[in-house]
Amino acid sequence: MSRFAVIDTETTWGDDVMSIGTVIADAETFELLDRRYYILTPFKSHGGMYSHALYASGIQPDLEGPRETAMSELGRFLAGHDVATIFAYNAAFDHRHLPELSHLAWYDIMRMAAYRQHNPKIPHCADCYGTGRLKRGYGVESIYRMLSEDPRYCELHNALTDAIDELEIMRMLNHEVGSYALARIG
Repeated sequence: MSRFAVIDTETTWGDDVMSIGTVIADAETFELLDRRYYILTPFKSHGGMYSHALYASGIQPDLEGPRETAMSELGRFLAGHDVATIFAYNAAFDHRHLPELSHLAWYDIMRMAAYRQHNPKIPHCADCYGTGRLKRGYGVESIYRMLSEDPRYCELHNALTDAIDELEIMRMLNHEVGSYALARIG
């Protein structure tokens, strides 16, 4: 595998996907190579916790339209980069919401980021289970702050910027892509 994708979705109050952000990265350097952002209609109008972030910071979608069109284009985008592997933070959520991509191998970034044995930035005083997993404070925002040592970082909750931030978490964790084998889902 020379490239992989990081995907994030945002959903409506009714649990329908209203936006999808995807980045393609180099598997050795974790450099961002390409990106796509989709806003799904009519779901964008149904309201959700993060509806306000759909166009945050002036971000415009590469495609705004029906789910079928967006998923078809996303499939072509991933295939064009020869991507067979997807990473996501709390990947079970995105995997469940994107069954069209279930044929790909999915890995959960959180399974590495939330465990003391895989995240050297987890403080010794942090409250963890016997397995080494944090009991709380292991969301994207908390982990990003921990790894970057930037207490001002705030997750935007825009699917594209969140996918970029999740790729950055992978880069900061500094594990080879193969190390995520234990984080496979599905």
